[in-house]
Amino acid sequence: MRLSRRGLLTATTATAVSLSAPTASATSVTQVTSVSSVTSASGDERGRRLRTGFERLAADGYALLDGRRVGVVTNPTGVTRDLRHIVDVMHADPRVNLVAVFGPEHGFRGTAQAGGSEGRYDDPATGLPVYDTYGKSGQALADVFTASGVDSVVFDVQDVGARFYTYIWTLYDCMEAARLAGKRFMVLDRPNPVTGRSAQGPVLHREFASFVGRQPVSQAHGMTVAELALLFNGEFLSAPVPLDTVLMTGWRRSDFYDVSGLPWVPPSPNMPTPDTALVYSGTCLFEGTGLSEGRGTTRPFELLGAEGIDGRWAAEAERLGLPGVHFREAYFTPTFSKFQGKTVGGVQIHVHDRDAYDPVRTGIALLVTARKVWSGFAWRPDAWIDRLTGSARVRTMIDAGATADEVVAAWQGELHAFRRVRERYLVYA
Repeated sequence: MRLSRRGLLTATTATAVSLSAPTASATSVTQVTSVSSVTSASGDERGRRLRTGFERLAADGYALLDGRRVGVVTNPTGVTRDLRHIVDVMHADPRVNLVAVFGPEHGFRGTAQAGGSEGRYDDPATGLPVYDTYGKSGQALADVFTASGVDSVVFDVQDVGARFYTYIWTLYDCMEAARLAGKRFMVLDRPNPVTGRSAQGPVLHREFASFVGRQPVSQAHGMTVAELALLFNGEFLSAPVPLDTVLMTGWRRSDFYDVSGLPWVPPSPNMPTPDTALVYSGTCLFEGTGLSEGRGTTRPFELLGAEGIDGRWAAEAERLGLPGVHFREAYFTPTFSKFQGKTVGGVQIHVHDRDAYDPVRTGIALLVTARKVWSGFAWRPDAWIDRLTGSARVRTMIDAGATADEVVAAWQGELHAFRRVRERYLVYA
């Protein structure tokens, strides 16, 4: 019998579903409902223990990897609760035939800054060959998987919940390359640190696709990496890849990262804390301007500024009365990136109610107010802001004098359409 695309998606995730709901039938399509029941019935916030996809895979004796030649796509965030790297753990376990590691942007061990990677080398700790995925996609990346000798590719990277954070597109590219190379793919799930409550922000228009957004996804997607993998497989890949998703238990969509009890390892050099992740999906838009987005400070994406800005910006932003956030006049001297070694003025974002806070709306409001109070405001000449927002609309509306509310209102139709698609792939309560 020839399976439909949707039927193949269900079939290829059946093993992972049985891990997520171990008391029920592995082949029942209703297992996704059981996942929600298990997660929502796991106790109160203090009594509930989150278990990551890797923890569940290991607790099951790596049964899903039995007989496979395994390669892992990961970075420094791929750690256990006691901060051992999963590559080191699996390499030392005779039940896993781990033969290769694949590093994304910033590298497997995380030594590279934004826009960089570590290249091809042998890992000193394990002797395993480490292959560089950054900047590769399609057949070129499929050839890397083929050359590595793996038959299964496992993904375990901590995401931060924003469309333009490149790890989710590493996931997408690796899924497509695994399909081309005839490999099986597995995603070990981790929490979305800024909750999975809702999608927010503009949706990417395909003509603006790049490595900070391959497909029509909203700016803050509100999904875990396993849910995104299901979305990619069901909606965006040229054909589905054989896919296992090992889900978490003990995670709710309303959970911020501190509820998880997991240690925070910076996913990239400028994502030092979960507080950074909380604001990032809005203030990363300042990468598309001449202002500093706080790189080179201890508070990237929370500090924003430029030479010539004074306290008027913070005052103007504060007057908007945005929910959950206050703005403080701030001065800082970046140690690298924009305005390196120069003292600049601007704002620091202080989130006081993270449940009420809307990072995307806040980011738009800060762009609008910066342009209003500072004559030096300018977009980056390469129109990077259009790549980040997913179209030219935000830039052109702000240039035309639109308010933040008008800009936000303009993307609501496409956002609602994305939310309807997204809903089909949500597997947690």
